[in-house]
Order: sequence, then C-alpha cells, then structure tokens
Amino acid sequence: MKRSILAALGLATSLAMPAAAEDIKVGLLLPFSGVYASLGNEIEAGFNLGLAEFGGETDVTFEILREDTEVSPPAALGKARKLILQEQVDVMVGIVSSGVLGAVRDMVHGAGVPLIVANAGNDKATGAACSPYITRMSFSNGQINRPMGTWMAEQGIETVYTLAPDYAAGRQMIDAFAETFTAAGGEIVGQDFTPFQKTQDFGPYLAQAASSGADAVYVFYAGGEAIAFVKQYDSFGLQEDLPLYGSGFLTSPLYVNAQGEAAEGVVTALHYAPTIDNAANAAFVASFTAETGRVPSEFAVQGYDAARALIEAAKTGANNRETLANALRQVSFDGPRGEMSIDPATNNIIQPVYVYETVAGEGGLTQQVLAQLPAEADPVNGCEMAAPVSN
Repeated sequence: MKRSILAALGLATSLAMPAAAEDIKVGLLLPFSGVYASLGNEIEAGFNLGLAEFGGETDVTFEILREDTEVSPPAALGKARKLILQEQVDVMVGIVSSGVLGAVRDMVHGAGVPLIVANAGNDKATGAACSPYITRMSFSNGQINRPMGTWMAEQGIETVYTLAPDYAAGRQMIDAFAETFTAAGGEIVGQDFTPFQKTQDFGPYLAQAASSGADAVYVFYAGGEAIAFVKQYDSFGLQEDLPLYGSGFLTSPLYVNAQGEAAEGVVTALHYAPTIDNAANAAFVASFTAETGRVPSEFAVQGYDAARALIEAAKTGANNRETLANALRQVSFDGPRGEMSIDPATNNIIQPVYVYETVAGEGGLTQQVLAQLPAEADPVNGCEMAAPVSN
C-alpha cells in the first residue's frame, strides 16, 4: 500500500500525500456504536483500504472526518449538519440505515453536498426522493431481488411462500421478488411480515409456510434476525422438502459462521460474494483478508468501491461540492463486483447480481456461485433528476 491511514476516533484522519497536493475534506458518516456498529466498521475498513490502494492515482489529499450516526436519524442529522456547516466538508460517504438516509436527504440536497451512499438501499432514495447530490454505490432493495424472481421461476419453482420483517426494506425486497416471480408464471401462495426486531420465535410463521404447499420459501432477513431465522428453519427440519431462498443478506459472510451448518444449502442472491471469479475480486479479497484477518462481506466491498468512486471523481479534476457531484454521476469501473456504472437517470448503481449457495469449504462456510444475472438499471420510480448547480 502506498499510504498509511492514521485513524483516531472522533478526529480528522489524513493520508500522507505530496506537500503541494490539493485537499478534499470527506465526512465519513457511519454507525460506530449500536446495533449496526459491525456494519459501520466493515464499511470503514473497506473504505480505508480503497483509499490506500487507489489514492496514488491522484495527487489529492483526502482529509477524513468520522462521525457516528448511532443508528439514530436525529443524531445523524445533527452529525451531518456539523460536517456540512461547521467542518465544511466537500463530500460525505456512508449511511447504513435507510431511516438515517431519509433524515439527512433534504439537508444534503439543500446544501448541495455530494453524498456517496455506501449501504442504505431504500428504493425511494434513487426514486421519488432522488437528488443529483446523492449517488448510491451499494444497492437498491428492488435491484437485488427482482432478478431472483425470474431466475427461480426458470428453475422450475412454481409456488413460493415469502417472509420478511415488517418495515420498508422488508416490504420493498419482497415486493420486488414477487413482481418478477409472478410475471414469470410463478404464484405467491402465502406471505407474512414479522414484527421488526421484535420476533424471536419464528415457529408460528414457519408452521404456516410448511402447511402452505409451496415449493420453496423466499425471505429477507439480516443481522441478528437472519442468524435466528436460519437456525430455526434448520431446527424445524424444513430445508429438505421446502428449500430456503432469499436475498444474500440472509447468509452474509459477515455473520454466516454464526449460523453454522444451518446455513448450508441456502440459496441467495446479492451484488457481491467473496468467491466471485475475477481478478479485481481476487486482489480485493487477498488485501482485505491480509489487513483484517477475515474475508470481506458485501459491506466491505461497498466501502471499498465508494473510495474508488471518490478517487475516480477526483481524477477528473473535481475538487469541490459541485464538480464532485457531477463527476460521481459519471463514474464507471471494473471492480470486485464486475463492471459497474452509475445510471444518470437515478444516480443508482448498475451492477451484476449473483446467485450463490452457502456450502461447507476447507476453511469453513463459503459461497458457491451458481449464476451471474445481468446488470439492469432500476426503474425511474418517480425520479426527476437534474444536474447539480453551483451554490
């Protein structure tokens, strides 16, 4: 690595650069405490690695100011206000929770500060609530589930029972899957939405799924709920007769080992898996593993690619809020996920989606990629995009 990153909680971080280099102030807005702290730390690790690996392609100095969103929209809004008004950052990176993204959206848009979204997948952020200052380098909820509906129907699965937590992301992901699955001739024979972060016993819902007559179950769960759901699904002995499918967050590399053998055989779809076979991913996995001692997750690659996007924008000569916002909308590169670009109609990422099965490997659980599904732009969904203007 050409540079070292000097990280200190709550303090500005800078990368060693030539003395005459131009400076870009970056506000890193992530949860470093609370239930999403592991996600924030993973995104930051990927972001730091991306800066270190690609920063040598430009003579710009990136000064990083870290702020903790605490998974709280009011707290995040206060931190964003501090970064924008007091610290005068040129660009912000981060946001894990869609609720936090919704809270800071109007301030970001009104102040004309570019924001690179490194996780939050709410469809509206690049739909009806889109902004020329908000560019998403992660995923949208619909994007990673629509292709799976078509693919499962093509595998001969005719009927599906769906489950997800009852909040915006859960409903958006299931709706996207159901739309394409039924369009391909499939039938949703039952559907439940479980109380978000309140459901500990999935037994009654699993019993309904088992008695539905479905060929398969399709779900979205993440984090602690994903761990509990997969373990309980296995304990009910459903997998053999009622195979489990879902969005890839269900068996994320970040916590799949906590699920253990229960995760084996689960088939999911996501924009990233550490076993994607391309040179950029092999290099990324090797570097991230050497740096952290663990294989990267989808959250790590989102941070890594957010750094790459920022550097690609800076390489065009962009050095302030307006020029960075314009340059970010035109970013494209071949990275660990494959060929990626930004849709100028929505500022949402366009990327492949991978179907993979969790299997036992020599070093533990791993991901066997079954298919690469085509990259498609999201529907505009009410977005009326305009070019950023000078403030």
